[in-house]
Amino acid sequence: MSRIKHIFWDNDGILVDTEHLYFQATRETLASIDIELGEDDYRELLLNQARGAWFMAEERGHDENTIKELVNKRNIRYGELITQHDVFIDGSEEVVASLHGLVPMGIVTSSRGDHFELIHKDAAITQYMEFILWSGMYERSKPHPDPYLKALEVSQVDPSEVLVIEDSKRGLQAAKEAGLQCWVIPTGLTLNQDFSAAERVLDNIAELPNLLKPLL
Repeated sequence: MSRIKHIFWDNDGILVDTEHLYFQATRETLASIDIELGEDDYRELLLNQARGAWFMAEERGHDENTIKELVNKRNIRYGELITQHDVFIDGSEEVVASLHGLVPMGIVTSSRGDHFELIHKDAAITQYMEFILWSGMYERSKPHPDPYLKALEVSQVDPSEVLVIEDSKRGLQAAKEAGLQCWVIPTGLTLNQDFSAAERVLDNIAELPNLLKPLL
């Protein structure tokens, strides 16, 4: 492995534990039109296929305007849930702080900007970042490589010297298609996905400093 000169962090599932809240908000919103979204459905549609769940409303005959209203309702509910919970993963702030000054870092997320800013309003983690990219700052979201290609453009670093930290198959796919090394830390929702393309699969974020520092 080449010397690591930049780390690109995923956000949801790596630094913060928010995926279950997004699932809850989506499930509640679909329930309002009598559609049941189970955890297995969510895992397959959003985490494996990156397809989304709104086609389920389309199949029930709901029109485009109704679906837009549902998406907005879900986004508002998700924002409420973020503010009601301590979402930071144990050890994430300490790990990022321990790497600050040793290697430049950035966050590459599929989250909306308003949700990201709600999550990180105290800047406990973002203060250590050189840049942050969220949805709308690139053309296509993960599993497409666009977010990481944009991160390469912003950081001006050679792809061989970048390490991506991800939690899902779609994030891993995006990193690999951008030509980047990727370590994966699965969550409860992504644990059974195929991570065979990753250079490493870790149990938790606390393992990172000891593994990374010899490579910096």
